[in-house]
Amino acid sequence: MVDLGKLKDKDSIKVKFIIGFLTVILIVFMFPKGESIESEVSVGSIWTQNDLIANLSFPVKKDVSLYNNEINMMETRVYPVYIENKNAVQQVVQSLQDYNKWITSSIDSSLEKDSNYVNHSFLTSTSFKIFREIRIQEKNRTGISANSLRQLFNISQTLLTDLTRKGVLNEIPLKGNKDSIASRVKNFDKIIPIKNYLSIPNGRNYILEKLSKIPLQESIKTALFEYINEFITPTLIYQADLTDKEIKQAKNNVSKFSDIVNENERIVGTHDRITKTVKAKIDSYREAKGEILGKDKVILQFFGKFLHITFILVMFIIYIFLFRKRIFYDNQKILLLSINIVFLSFVTFLINQITIDAPIQLLIFIPAASMLLTIIFDSRIGFYTTVILALVTGALRGNDYSFMAANLFAGALSVYTVRDIKNRTQIFRSFQFILIAYITTILAFGFERFASWQSLFIEFAFAGSNALISPVLTYGLLIFFERFFAITTDLTLLELSNFERPLLKDLASKTPGTFSHSMTIGTLVEAASEKIGANSLLARVGAYYHDIGKTLSPQTFVENQLSNDNIHESISPEESVAIILKHIEEGIKLAEESNLPQEIIDFISMHHGTMVLNFFYEKAKKLYGEDKVDINNYRYKGPKPNTKETAILMLADGCESATRAMKDAEKTKIENLIDNLIKSRIDDLQLNESPLTFSDITIIKECFKNVLVGQHHKRIRYPKQEQMENSKDQE
Repeated sequence: MVDLGKLKDKDSIKVKFIIGFLTVILIVFMFPKGESIESEVSVGSIWTQNDLIANLSFPVKKDVSLYNNEINMMETRVYPVYIENKNAVQQVVQSLQDYNKWITSSIDSSLEKDSNYVNHSFLTSTSFKIFREIRIQEKNRTGISANSLRQLFNISQTLLTDLTRKGVLNEIPLKGNKDSIASRVKNFDKIIPIKNYLSIPNGRNYILEKLSKIPLQESIKTALFEYINEFITPTLIYQADLTDKEIKQAKNNVSKFSDIVNENERIVGTHDRITKTVKAKIDSYREAKGEILGKDKVILQFFGKFLHITFILVMFIIYIFLFRKRIFYDNQKILLLSINIVFLSFVTFLINQITIDAPIQLLIFIPAASMLLTIIFDSRIGFYTTVILALVTGALRGNDYSFMAANLFAGALSVYTVRDIKNRTQIFRSFQFILIAYITTILAFGFERFASWQSLFIEFAFAGSNALISPVLTYGLLIFFERFFAITTDLTLLELSNFERPLLKDLASKTPGTFSHSMTIGTLVEAASEKIGANSLLARVGAYYHDIGKTLSPQTFVENQLSNDNIHESISPEESVAIILKHIEEGIKLAEESNLPQEIIDFISMHHGTMVLNFFYEKAKKLYGEDKVDINNYRYKGPKPNTKETAILMLADGCESATRAMKDAEKTKIENLIDNLIKSRIDDLQLNESPLTFSDITIIKECFKNVLVGQHHKRIRYPKQEQMENSKDQE
């Protein structure tokens, strides 16, 4: 798990510089090679710059779809290559004659030795029995010519010879020309219509057709077909490697170029409309210039691209430094932002390498990154990152303005859909907004360049895919980033604030006093956090869980004791301290077992810092004498609060508990108590590791006073209230 937050250089400027430098360098290397024309052009748009004159001669590449069509056409013109087996007829006849002798001998042996002789031939037992029966009748001279079996074998030989001479292909090729084949003899190809030959299945049908015309019993025809089928031999053998070689050669002969532009020839004039032909010339010119750039120009161009990307990213860094310092000083979060920018730049780079006549640039899922970063950070970070991504990917696309505008609009609307997200399924609400954004921009730029409805609908289809896939990607990547980067999002905090969570249900049922205390603390820290710009949601949820360790021994804490009996009155101060300290350890253990985020666990471990348990320390001094009591044995083990949110909780915990114990909760007394309690925390150095400023503390004090005074204001007593308090219900 990546957890830069635990490293000493969490806010190291050196680490920030390395992340930023690598981000810029990686993106620069993704720029199209030799990019020199200021902007990408699209078919139908108007060339608004000066006449573009070629300063070198160069070939014009064909349109990708046209080139691919020519390649496919050349493949269909290549004849599948076969090599003829010239000895096929002789081999078939010889094999058949040899087998005729063998099977006749086998049948005769079966008649002499055992009537249950086992068939060792390829024939089925039924066919073998038919031939055997014919042989028996021959020997017995019972109405059948002595040459009957031989006549059947002669029929087999005649049919096989005819079939072989006609020509049999061992397989029908899937590649190349489907009408004719090339019969190769040495280096000479004889082109023959494929219909002149039979495939093996058609050869079987040919034999069946011939047998049907011979006056024989059906059972004998079946046995004879089975016999002949074994000897059907291809006379032409397909040569896949030779055919592939011919196809490759034919494809190589297809030129990639459609034209040549000479030096000083005008490629496009001012106010000319960009046609497919003109766009092909401009693209080819750009590529040709990139190939002949000198070393000095290459370095200069690289430096220009470096400054281009640096300028874009510096604007983003300045915004984060001025308005999101918690992100700027956390290298883990800087790295996460960098990963998103570099990854989408890489996707854009890959899209640029694909030569296909389709708007696949609409499959760069910028809305997914917009939603992801909005959920992880906030809507402003999500929006500004969208702007940066649109600029960077647009630059990689040759400063494609329409591409930038479409993704900026779609990303902005996707940010809007998740800015106040309450549950994960709300992510999928973004589909319709992303689709609307893309369709709107596609129509705007499409109408501007007189695009056909066919091309617009193709773009709609790709935009729809983006709108459909982006929420799914966001959903999956959110889980990945939460776990891999140990990030606690507002969405996670909202889920943890649900009172149906097992730990909070236990807190409410087992320790009602602690639960009430935690809820009040939650209100206090949330209000104070909002005032000083801290994470109010994190503070509130941390307050809910800070005392969960008390659920394991609720009666040892005064707020949960229903009677006046206090266990701490009957045990030593050391035992009391051990019990009190244990609720921190038990709380951390419960939190870890429930997989609570580390940010929440910090509230449990830090909310008392290293403060002294003064009640038991004073009690111990009275019992044993001050010189015999070590104050460090009566301190919480810490650590001290190291964030604004945990520090606010420490202050709120003390103030709420103290005011709850007041007998006379007058406004002035509450305010004095809050001032003195917070001063004591400062004097005890409990806040020296937190980023709270004195200005923050002043605001926190005022916030606490307003809330706690409001909670303890005097109320008008009901008529007969005193009587109701002192009398019991008689029913």
